[in-house]
Amino acid sequence: MNVNQALEYSMQPFIPMFIYGDYDAMESERRRGEEAMKTLLDAWHASEEPFFSFDVILQLADQNRELCDQIGEVRLRNLSSPMLARSLSDADTCAGIGKLQGRGASVIARAVRGDRDAYAVEWVRKPIKGKVLGIDIETTGRAPERGYIINVGWELMDMTSDAVPHDGEAVYCGLPEMYREAGIPLADIHHITWQDVEGKKPFREDTALQKKLLSLMKKQPYMAHNAAFEDSWFMLHLPGYAEARRAGKIVVIDSRQICRSIDEEVRTLPRESAPASLENWARRRGTLAADADERHLGLEDTDLMLRTVQAEFNRKSMFAK
Repeated sequence: MNVNQALEYSMQPFIPMFIYGDYDAMESERRRGEEAMKTLLDAWHASEEPFFSFDVILQLADQNRELCDQIGEVRLRNLSSPMLARSLSDADTCAGIGKLQGRGASVIARAVRGDRDAYAVEWVRKPIKGKVLGIDIETTGRAPERGYIINVGWELMDMTSDAVPHDGEAVYCGLPEMYREAGIPLADIHHITWQDVEGKKPFREDTALQKKLLSLMKKQPYMAHNAAFEDSWFMLHLPGYAEARRAGKIVVIDSRQICRSIDEEVRTLPRESAPASLENWARRRGTLAADADERHLGLEDTDLMLRTVQAEFNRKSMFAK
């Protein structure tokens, strides 16, 4: 599917009830919709001046979620997502380092020259300073074009050796009524129940929450563990996010990338032990007890991440004096 075909698809009337109950028809429509979304997303990112609005992609994503609800989350659970990025770009990593060190991203990019091992040097080259917004989301799955954000937590923290995270907030977001009976996906991980989300506004309808998050993200860089996950979800759920990211008004920092770059223990531990996971990293740094588990709730995990990053930076004497 090319861009023109994807745009033509996006302009077709969406009348899902005509195919509800016909699994083959619904699955075919899902594939076409997701192909159109991916085609348009790639084109939007590749063009210096896109000739279509990002709202077209958001609309397709909203339609796709409605269709996926009818197909059934269980049927789709193990399918890969074309819209979920595996990692942030090298340009994003350079921008994040630069933001926390008061250096230009282009200077860092020239020093790294495509060698990702060189990030370990760049992270410790200059002192860390400023403030970050820590954030974490809980969702109904891994595919932002098929699922829902059901919990968001965030905190602010100054980048100093003894700072304490502050102004933490947590919000539960609603789900379509069908999940009352079907059950909330991944509840065995995050333990979010229907009682937690009942009566709450869905994230895509909560304009006050959207406005608040977008404002916070523009004021300071935001940090998340495996930030490509949050970045991918916000692209398809938070209006104005994609445009602000493109304009450089939002800088994203991946704490997992920090761990992999400067924690030398990651290189010596077995890969299957997931040494760069937040839970295991936090245990090594003493910010999580050896017999405790990661909570998998937005605010709790945000707080754990910020304190663990701080512990790692202190370990390497990386903060400005």
